[in-house]
Order: sequence, then C-alpha cells, then structure tokens
Amino acid sequence: MARRNPNISRVEPHFGGMAQAGELRADPRDRPTTSSKPRKRKSGPKSAARSGSSGGDSGGSGGARKAPSRRARKRARSRAGGSLIVRAFRRLVYWGLVMGLWGGIAVVGIVIYYAAFLPPTSEWKVPQRPPNVKIVSTTGDLIANRGDTGGEAVRLEQLPPYLPNAVIAIEDRRFREHFGVDPVGLARAFVTNFTRGGVVQGGSTLTQQLAKNLFLEQDRTIKRKIQELVLSFWLEANYSKDQILEMYLNRVYLGSGAYGVDAAARRYFGKSARLVTVAEAATLAGLLKAPSRLSPARNPDLAEDRAQVVLAAMRREGFITDEEAKNALASPAQVVRRYTTASENYVADWVMDVLPQYVGSIDSDIVVDTTIDLAMQHAAEAALRKAIGEEGTKYRVSQGAIVTMDTAGAVKALVGGVDYSKSQFNRAVNAKRQPGSSFKPFVYLAALESGLTPDTVREDKPVNFNGWAPQNYTKQHYGPVTLTQALAMSLNTVAAQLAYEVGPKVVIATASKMGISSTMSDNLSIALGTSEVSPLEITAAYVPFSNGGYGVIPHVVRRILTSEGKVLFSRQGDGPGRVVTRENLADMNRMMAQTLITGTGKKAMLADHRPAGGKTGTSQDFRDGWFIGFTGHLTTTVWLGNDDNSPTKKATGGGLPAQVWKEVMDADHKELPVADLPGVPEGSMVASSGVPGATPSGAAAPGGFIPPADVGSGRQLVSPQPSSRKGPLDLLKSLFGG
Repeated sequence: MARRNPNISRVEPHFGGMAQAGELRADPRDRPTTSSKPRKRKSGPKSAARSGSSGGDSGGSGGARKAPSRRARKRARSRAGGSLIVRAFRRLVYWGLVMGLWGGIAVVGIVIYYAAFLPPTSEWKVPQRPPNVKIVSTTGDLIANRGDTGGEAVRLEQLPPYLPNAVIAIEDRRFREHFGVDPVGLARAFVTNFTRGGVVQGGSTLTQQLAKNLFLEQDRTIKRKIQELVLSFWLEANYSKDQILEMYLNRVYLGSGAYGVDAAARRYFGKSARLVTVAEAATLAGLLKAPSRLSPARNPDLAEDRAQVVLAAMRREGFITDEEAKNALASPAQVVRRYTTASENYVADWVMDVLPQYVGSIDSDIVVDTTIDLAMQHAAEAALRKAIGEEGTKYRVSQGAIVTMDTAGAVKALVGGVDYSKSQFNRAVNAKRQPGSSFKPFVYLAALESGLTPDTVREDKPVNFNGWAPQNYTKQHYGPVTLTQALAMSLNTVAAQLAYEVGPKVVIATASKMGISSTMSDNLSIALGTSEVSPLEITAAYVPFSNGGYGVIPHVVRRILTSEGKVLFSRQGDGPGRVVTRENLADMNRMMAQTLITGTGKKAMLADHRPAGGKTGTSQDFRDGWFIGFTGHLTTTVWLGNDDNSPTKKATGGGLPAQVWKEVMDADHKELPVADLPGVPEGSMVASSGVPGATPSGAAAPGGFIPPADVGSGRQLVSPQPSSRKGPLDLLKSLFGG
C-alpha cells in the first residue's frame, strides 16, 4: 500500500465564493423553470441588498439575521390563534352535520319503527262519535242527554265564535298556522319543564290532542307520542282546520262525565253550548288543563281563577275586546246545580233501560220523544222535597216516590227519589214495597165481581183464619158495616173476610188483570197488601178506575227519531182492553170516592171538591205510607218510607202521603176542566151526617158511626140494610138516605 507524501497538502473541494459564507445555497440559475430560456439576474441595489442580506458573512459584517419585532411576533401569534378557531369551528360544523345526519336517520328509523305498529294508512279513519240519546218532553223541552258523551254533537258554525277561540287562545294559539305540530310550543315547553325540574307545561297541539283522543291510549310512552305525531300529520293532511277543531270540541273530556262542549255546558250551566256567555266559554276552556280539579261544580274558586287566565289570553290574542273582557270578569259563570239533583234524571234512566226494546243497538244520535209533562214533573218533585224537608224528621221518613199517569197509561211525571245527586236508585220503577191497604180495591172488586154490592153488609168483628187474626188499625170493631163503609174506613177484618169468601186466587187474578205484574202470595194476608209491588205498576193498576174500565200498559216513550227526523219507532195500539164492567166500575168509583169524603183520605180532598177517588195504604209497622188516587184525567201514586225498610214514626197513608198527593194533583189540574169519575154523575157523592146503628165494639156511640182514630170525624154514609143487588135508583136512595 503506497504512503501519502507528507509534504503535499490536502486539497478540499469548494464552490467558489459561497464557501466563504459558510453556506450551500442554490443560485437562481440552478432552479428549474417552466421556460427553457434562463432568467436574467437583476443587478442593482435591491439585488445587491438581497444578495448581501442573504449571503454569508463577509469580513465579519451583515452576516447575522435580524430578530423579528414584538409587534410582528404578536401578529404571528394572532394569526395562529385565529387559524385554530377557524379550524375548530369548521370541525364543529362538520361533526355537527355528521351527528345531525345520523341523528335524523335515527329519528326517522324510530318513527318508522313505531309507526309500523299502526294499521295501514288505507284503514285510517276517524271513529264515529259515540251516539247521543236526546230525551225530550211532550213539548220538546230537553229532559236529559244520555250516552257515553252526555251531550249533542254541535257544528262549529252553531257555536258562538268566542267559545272555540277561547280553546285556541289557552291551548294552541298557533293552531291556524302550524302543520299539526308546533315546534315553537314544543321548544317553549321543553325549556319551561327543564328549568322547573318537572312536567309543568305541555307542547301538544289541538291536533295532537285530538289524535290521542281518537286513536290512542292515554299512557305516556315514546311509542304513543311518536304515533300521535304521525296521526297528527295525517289529520292535518286530510281535514281542514275547522273540521279538526269541530271534532275536538265535540269529543274532548270536560269533567263530570261530560264529553264535548255541549255536554259540559248543560252539565255546568244548564244550557246548550250554543248559548254560553263569554265567561262560561272561558270556564269551559279552562277545564281542559285539569277537568276534575278545575270543575266549577267541585272547585268554583279554582275554576274562576282559571277562567280569568283564559280571558286574559283571549284578550291578548284579540279574540275579545277590553269591554267584553271586563264584562266577563264582572259576571263570572254560575253553575246550575239542578242538573245533578233534578228528578228528570230518573225519567232519563228509565228511558235508557227500556230503549233497547224499541230500537235495539244505537249507532247514531237519536231523539226520544217522551210522554213526560215537565210542569207536572216539577210539581211532583217540589211536593216530595217539601214534604221530606219539612216533615221528614218528624215522621222519620227519608225517601219517597211519585208516579202520575194519564188515562192511556202514559207516564206524565215520575220522581224516583228526593235528590238524584245523592241516590240514583229509581224507587218509582224498581222499588218493591208492601202496598198495605192500598191493595184493598182489588179485593173489593173481586167481591163485587163475585156478586156482592157496595151495600152488602159485613160485620166488623174479631176474626181468626187458621191462626191468622188480623186487627184494625184502631184495635176497635164497629159491628155491621157496608162494603162502602168498610173500604172508606179501611177495616182489615172485613177485607180479610172478603178474601176468604172469594179466595186468594181470585183476588190475585183480579189484581193481575188490572195491571199488577209482581208475584203475589197465595194466602189470605194478600187482602192487607203484604205482597210487594212497585209504585209504577200499582199506578197502572188504578188507571182503569179513571178511564172507564180499560187496562193500560204503562209507557214513557212516544216516538224515537234520528237526529235528521227519520221515525224509528212510533207508539201504536191499545192496551189489554176492558178489564172492569161498567156496573162494577161505577160501584168501585162511588166506594173509593168516599175515602176522600168520609174515610181515611180526607186530607187528600182536592180544591173546589173536584171529583176524585183513591185509597190510603200503610204497611206493617208503619214501614210504608201510600196514597193512590185518581180523577177523570189523571192517576197519581205517592209512596213514602225508608230505603232500609225501617219503620217510620207512624206515617200513615192518610197523613203525609195524602197531603203530598193533594198538592201534586191540585197543581196538575189547574189547567184541566172538571171531570166526573166514570159512572159517578156530578153531585151524586154528597153524604149525610150520622150513621145510626153502627157502633164500635165496646165503645159508646152517641150520634152514630165513629170512624177510626187516624181518620178523624166527617160526613158519614147512611148504613143500608143488607140486601141483594139493587137497581141504580134503589142504590142511590140507600146511599143518600133517600
């Protein structure tokens, strides 16, 4: 290997003058260009300066780079910070769009998933509103509405404009603008609920509420809410705003069993929704928030406060003027409490019970035209309430029932209790009670049909039939008496003798053909009215005495029509026909007229001595007090007692029941002409005073016949001699001492 010569110095490579500067820098001529023609290097001070500033250190001067100024550094940092914010914002927007896109996809997926549980859209349709049964009187006045809604369906144009506007103002003020869902309302509700830490405000529109009411359950789930949104869009797409609002107003629940504004208006204010005032409209709209809690019938103060909120909202939205708002605030809505207490409700309940017999199932609104006369209905109700209110404690009587029928068996009035709001049990139709002595006319009619006469004499004395020994109310006996006297004085011993003579089966047959439909016991005690009957059926059984001897079928329905006027049912045909001969009817009416003239029912004597007949009744231990009587126009039954069948405090049929009967019948006959009882000529019932020869057993009888203690004194019938059937002239002579 050859050695290097030490005398020869090492030669390092270099690049001209650039080595002196300590740098390796490409010359512009060394840089590639798009042009094949090389650039000319500029000369001059600027070039020299650029060269000097960028060149290496020559001779130790100008070689170091000048440090940037503070302002320059600040600008650099500012540009860097701004760049970071822009980049962050861009990333935020980007990921927001990404998340929004995926969130939207997720929402659509959830909507599609829960919407899949709904039926196919081809099957979507608004369900029919539950039918309403409008029950009216003979004059067309409303008695009650019945059905699931409790009111009529009303058209939007039939309502005063401030009623639907009140609902819009407080529930959905953008109802006319939104598409079924109100984003603004939802956002507001979300913020309010979030800030208050609970659900205090809802964001549902009227359309959403309607969709929920029409199609969905009331549960609070995501599934139900999403389905509600879908159905809201469908409703908005297929119905106008007015149609949606009308459906809502006719179906929304407003408390106290009322569905729809008409039902609620009648329930709270006793009028149709067509007639409500501004204050009443505000009260109804206010119920939507909490129908039970804000009910004016339960919490009138809360209801009024809420109504004021609604009025303020109506004024703010321009639905009412300042003057209208002031007037409404000055005259708040007043609840009519008669709706819940009125006796017409007993009639309505009975109509609904018998309705299926006439029309079967109901699938549309109908109108039931009844036989009820509201004037008579109110007279009966007032008389019953007055009697119980003033005398109930004295006689220990808490309940009662009244039924009035015309000569065709049409029920003109029916009161099933003192206060419907406290008890809905219809005692007039459904209560079965012992009629006591008010059953005796059927015993006496059976006796007349067996050949006896009003003049037939039976001895009032102690009797015993195989261990059964009935006694008179007074525990006294009056010796020989005619059947007329015995019926007027309601002597138990004579009625028992007659039942024994004709047989209980004959008595049952007679009562049945007259109209008693309840099961009757086949024993002698039937003579004293121990078999239970309802006030309705015993009233019908008395009607033949009033109409000339013809049986009737008690009824309350005259016609049934659709809401458009189509007749579905119209009552036709007669009853069972003649059930009492003319002769026996005349005899019975003469005998029963004496109950009011000389007997146990003198307190029932009508004003101006209008001809009437009837019978008192008192059951065992004074549990029931009855008076059933009739004129040539009407037959009315009054029953008083207690629901638990406890004894009254000696409330006999000739006392309080007779007084109530008189009050009812006097009121009912004010506009009716005087009519004789069938078979009894006018003026033929005047009786003489004193009945010689008939004295109570073991008692002094100065001056003639002594009536039972619970009846009092009065004009008496002359006691005729026992005889066979006489002619009309002989009968009149014997009756009137002639």
